[in-house]
Amino acid sequence: MAKKLKPVPSFGSEAEEREFWESHDLADFADLSKAQPAIFPNLKPTTTAISLRLPGTLLAEIKVLANKQGVPYQSLMKVFLAERVARERESSTS
Repeated sequence: MAKKLKPVPSFGSEAEEREFWESHDLADFADLSKAQPAIFPNLKPTTTAISLRLPGTLLAEIKVLANKQGVPYQSLMKVFLAERVARERESSTS
């Protein structure tokens, strides 16, 4: 026998809805066996601006490398940092 699902209430605000779901189980309101993965192709991760002091010579070298690759130097720095973090994560789990 299938479980009878409760109706999802209407909410007056996002905060009200958040408070509701913090204390209720989604499985009481939806048949999760029918759930499908969702794809959000235009969703961009949030970023946080930081201030970072670098030696002038290092920044100049990064800018030269970025110029050779045709990308903004800040983007190249993000790639370098992401690659290094991934490498460190792999080495710490090995």
